[in-house]
Amino acid sequence: MGTLNNWQQINAIDAHTGGEPLRIFTSGIPPIPGDTILAKRRYAQENLDWLRTATMWEPRGHADMYGALLVEPDLPGADLAVLFMHNEGYSTMCGHAIIALGRYAVDQGLVPPGKDVTHVNIECPCGLVRAEVTMRDGKAADVSFESVPSFLYARDQTLTLAGCGEISFDIAYGGAFYALADCSQFGLEFGRDPVAGFVDAADRLTRAAQQAVQLTHPDADDLAYLYGTILTDGKDAFSDQPTRNVCVFADRQVDRSPTGSGVTARLAAMHARGQIGRGRERVFESIVGSRFSGAVASETTCGEHPAITARVSGRAFYSGKAEFLVEADDPLAGGFLVR
Repeated sequence: MGTLNNWQQINAIDAHTGGEPLRIFTSGIPPIPGDTILAKRRYAQENLDWLRTATMWEPRGHADMYGALLVEPDLPGADLAVLFMHNEGYSTMCGHAIIALGRYAVDQGLVPPGKDVTHVNIECPCGLVRAEVTMRDGKAADVSFESVPSFLYARDQTLTLAGCGEISFDIAYGGAFYALADCSQFGLEFGRDPVAGFVDAADRLTRAAQQAVQLTHPDADDLAYLYGTILTDGKDAFSDQPTRNVCVFADRQVDRSPTGSGVTARLAAMHARGQIGRGRERVFESIVGSRFSGAVASETTCGEHPAITARVSGRAFYSGKAEFLVEADDPLAGGFLVR
């Protein structure tokens, strides 16, 4: 793990998408070498983890903070590249961050603005994600992105969890792997039960599934891990009514948004089950009531897996600017979590 020299000043712009925070670092970040984005991700994990914990954890953050670390892209056509950070480590994809970064890239002049639409190509650890920023009166507004190829990996899996009995779930990939399960199997109902019950149930399923299901990904071994669990209202078949879900990922971290990569994973599973056709738009609602719209944009393959790309849309808002100071002789310089 890397260490501080004396003290570090780190500047950031904070935003949120559907209530889910994003801390975008603008200066004070050490160079991050690597020939590929996955190599940069490994370098950050092994050498700069103090930066993640100091800015995501208390006293500068909290257990559910999320960060975006901009790095040099290596894919042709990429306008920028990003590493995603959270309370436990480094994700491979984050849709709410893509929506915020699409707006940020236009507002900060990282890409030249178009008249009606501005295209922003963002390299993520999972691959190139193409964002489309709607312009209103010359300013960035709503943002959509088309995902990397996404697929249903394991269908109708079952595990017996103590106190819950047999739980049925799918595992789907939307830039990251998720277990997908109907919350009613745990005796839970959206709008009735506290969030803590969803967190406990989702975390138990994630940990059990991590042990029970071996994951692989055609592109890279670094992508083959179960990121979390999405508990749904069970309304997977296409309807004009919104479907609600909550994503619990990393170390029991709760996404306040509908989860962009999670919406993508759900669409991949729905499409594989014949529950939604190409181009049919569905609304996905989060635990706090915020909404993303999503649709199957194209049909494709990913290795041996029949796959889709998803189009997910939402809007991000700025919430503040910060100048953080991290003193090396502070015994709590690296941050801490209290739950």
